[in-house]
Amino acid sequence: MATAKVVVLLVALVAVVGSCGAWELKIRMPTAREVEAAAERLEEDVAAPLIHALRPLLGSGGQLGRRAGVPCDSWRLAVEAYNKRDWKTVPTNCEGYVGHYMLGGHYRRDSRVVVDEAIAYAESLKLAGNGKEVWVFDIDETSLSNLPYYAAHGFGTKPYNATSFNEYVLEGSAPVLPETQRLFRKLISLGIKPVFLTGRREDQRAISVANLRRQGYSGWLKLLLKPVGFKATAIAYKSGERQKLQDAGYVIVGNIGDQWSDILGAPEGARTFKLPDPLYYIG
Repeated sequence: MATAKVVVLLVALVAVVGSCGAWELKIRMPTAREVEAAAERLEEDVAAPLIHALRPLLGSGGQLGRRAGVPCDSWRLAVEAYNKRDWKTVPTNCEGYVGHYMLGGHYRRDSRVVVDEAIAYAESLKLAGNGKEVWVFDIDETSLSNLPYYAAHGFGTKPYNATSFNEYVLEGSAPVLPETQRLFRKLISLGIKPVFLTGRREDQRAISVANLRRQGYSGWLKLLLKPVGFKATAIAYKSGERQKLQDAGYVIVGNIGDQWSDILGAPEGARTFKLPDPLYYIG
């Protein structure tokens, strides 16, 4: 099986080399270790659980990104760079693009880059050893994925429906985002305590705890949820909760989320990390 994957990878590389023209001399053959690493990542992507059946289309950023005259890849870049704000839904013509980005391997690769950087940063820290260093984690689209819900609701092209989404949350079936869990476990091994800070409501605590534990999370320090009926922007709420942590003597060494509202607003933490999310916007 592994040999077949290596052959496929090498054939693909030869095809790329043959099509590169003037770039041909700048391309080298991969080392055996690089081929093995690529095969392992291919196997990881292929082994990912099926959430939603998608028709195979070429590239999540090429022809598909330009279909119907909509530059969906440029739209996603504007979203991730926080140049496009306060949007309500994904453009209708980008449903296929977003679906293939999220489920075709690209989303997982982008998330891996973020987490690799976060782990490298965490490993470089000099800890005080007093147990006060914490790392703040968002939950939805950061620690747990709601892709099964959004795959059934147009990948963000339909207006947000609080009733149906909360019904999904109460199922407690959201799958883990493996990249984030890798960071979570690394931090615990380093002596940094994870804190969950989520926009989920306090009355969803029991099902959120059950869902997190079912997906392999354990050993967190706190789970901070929004009080029922609380009225404030996401930035105001989350920055306020981080301030409470800091006032209690904790040092926020890191902060990771999928929304800009997860990581904006003082105190943000010593360093912030933004995971990709083209499905929805929370201001």
